[in-house]
Amino acid sequence: MKKFFKVLGIILLILVILTIIVIASGYFFIKSKLNKMQQVEINVNELNVSDVIEQNLHGYRNVAIYGVDSRDSSLGKGNRSDCIIIASINNSTKEIKLISVYRDTYVNIEGYGLDKITHAYSYGGPELALKTLNENLDLNITEFVTVNFDALADAINSIGGVDINIEEKEIQYLNNYLVETSKVTGLETKKVTNTGLQTLDGVQAVAYSRIRYTEGGDYKRTERMRTVIEAMFDKLKTKSLGEINNLVDQLLPEVYTNLEPDEIIALAPTILQYNISDSIGWPYNVKGITTDRWYGVPVTLEENVKQLHEEAFGEENYTPSETVQEISDRIIERTGYTD
Repeated sequence: MKKFFKVLGIILLILVILTIIVIASGYFFIKSKLNKMQQVEINVNELNVSDVIEQNLHGYRNVAIYGVDSRDSSLGKGNRSDCIIIASINNSTKEIKLISVYRDTYVNIEGYGLDKITHAYSYGGPELALKTLNENLDLNITEFVTVNFDALADAINSIGGVDINIEEKEIQYLNNYLVETSKVTGLETKKVTNTGLQTLDGVQAVAYSRIRYTEGGDYKRTERMRTVIEAMFDKLKTKSLGEINNLVDQLLPEVYTNLEPDEIIALAPTILQYNISDSIGWPYNVKGITTDRWYGVPVTLEENVKQLHEEAFGEENYTPSETVQEISDRIIERTGYTD
């Protein structure tokens, strides 16, 4: 149950930080808040970013955001990344695209071979996790945020809930999850009885994000997570400094990142111009295979990477790198999946 809270809080943490910068005034006040984050250094020269990829994506700032499956306060190596989201910021248009990478995706992990992408973080912490994304998706990621977050329901309540459109087919499953979610969080709530756009409290929103039994299964669940995150971002923009301040004091100590406070502060002049323009689930085309366990096989990796770069980064007729093509061929050889 805990992992669902962690998953939903991931992007919120970065967006909260950015929102504070806009609303707050005073460099030292802002920096004192951001210094509560857990800082870690990683060798960005070892993250498998080629010169060609760096040049192709120079207009995009891609930040990897991880929710780890941790049973304690540990946020580094040894924890699987239960959720992986890439926040892709277009520096020119000020648009943010959220790219969810499904945790069971079958990729190459340096030193370990073909495996689930969720295991990269466990094997080698954020550095290996970033290497894996860059190598398999032709990306340029050097920045990350990791969260182990068990208090999302409280956070949503503190901003007055989030506005979510509920469909008829979702109500039954949402209410089924309310009992356990309420028990774990220690918060009381009411059943959701109406469809349509409405304000959900913290427990209801967490329960909504857990729904996985409608059409689309786990992939639809990931989409619901992104929906809640976007709703939180919209709500945060309307809050006062005092309200944001209380939320940040609660959340920032749970952030593990290589982003420096001064880097975040530098975004202050333009942050209100940013908008979440799209959310993408990757890979697009997946076929399951069960060997020692279940894997989500990209069919094919090469084609999925090509589509990602065309859709997310506007690279028409994109040709994946030789590395991606080689990994794609290995996956085909191992699974036999070509279409």
